[in-house]
Amino acid sequence: MWGAVMLLAAFAAYCVGGLTRGRPGTVWLLTRCGAYRGTVRHTGLLWINPLLGRRRVDVRLRHWRSRPLEAADAGGARLHVTVLLVWRVRDTAKACFAVDDYERYLREQVEGTVTRVLSRLPADDFRGTGHTLRDTEYVGDALTRALAREMRPVGIEVFSARPVRVAYAPEVAEVMRRRHLAVLDARRRRAVLDDVVASVAETVRGLTERGLVAMDDGERKALVKDLTVAFCTASATSMTRTPGTARRTP
Repeated sequence: MWGAVMLLAAFAAYCVGGLTRGRPGTVWLLTRCGAYRGTVRHTGLLWINPLLGRRRVDVRLRHWRSRPLEAADAGGARLHVTVLLVWRVRDTAKACFAVDDYERYLREQVEGTVTRVLSRLPADDFRGTGHTLRDTEYVGDALTRALAREMRPVGIEVFSARPVRVAYAPEVAEVMRRRHLAVLDARRRRAVLDDVVASVAETVRGLTERGLVAMDDGERKALVKDLTVAFCTASATSMTRTPGTARRTP
């Protein structure tokens, strides 16, 4: 009788020990003697063989904001880049058995991919002839494709990897700021010169078409020179004059 009681108690413990709960967004990874035996994705009250090893794995959509990562652009300028990553575990067996820690592996791959992708483009292209690291959509698509390709063998699905901040390192930020200001000043001067040339051409054409003056080539060149100097002087004065120092005319 005592043997039957002990057998019944062992059976009851075996049945109760297999009861567990499946939560939304998580799965049970089952193993036996270190070998993969399956994944349980059901929710609610479950019964799983208590002789199997169980490990709960989060398969929900997750996001991770990186710390400022060090990188360099195509010109070698040092950068600090922050990336926002959206990902999830797609294949639990690969994620848990292909690497020791898939989250740490993911962070390391983010650092390597950011360094590799950002080195293909300049941070700023002052000539405006191609893509730069300021084109967040273009850079984000390139990062997403590269990181998804790296994480596919370990069962991680990458939905998006977007740079949320791309900044120069402190030691080069001031140099790049002065360079940017110099380019803006050159563009402004070129725009002023184009306006002056257009104004001179319009003035000379108007005088000639209306017959107000008759000029040969030498006189026309002299007039163009005088008008150019006058318009350039007026433009320079208007750009340097501040509202507080403007002279009033009666």
